Amino acid sequence: MTVVETSPPPAWKPLALLFAGSGVLHFVTPKPYESIVPRALGNPKPWVQVSGALELVCAAGLAFARTRRLAGLASAGLLVGIYPANLDMAARAVRSPKASTARKALLIGRLPLQIPLIARALRLARSQ
Repeated sequence: MTVVETSPPPAWKPLALLFAGSGVLHFVTPKPYESIVPRALGNPKPWVQVSGALELVCAAGLAFARTRRLAGLASAGLLVGIYPANLDMAARAVRSPKASTARKALLIGRLPLQIPLIARALRLARSQ
């Protein structure tokens, strides 16, 4: 009888995939991201491009043990840094008569989900 051991995927993969997918979307479909850049920051295009590039850099850094500590810290910092834009987007949706109840619920519901993502990023940084 052959016993095949299976191990769970590395803890870094889900977060790296999330960052990679989101980072690519910043360049493929920038309009949704541009719409959530706080107006006080001016032209949203460079902010979206920089945040998309940072997400791709974080994803790549998480994939390698040698850079995972720094990438974990950077990922946590990025998630904290973009939180105001997500909060602003949810607040605008709540005030908008055009936003559906489902959209409002989704945007509000995702706000606390960033906490475990930040925690995961910090755990990855500490694990190296």
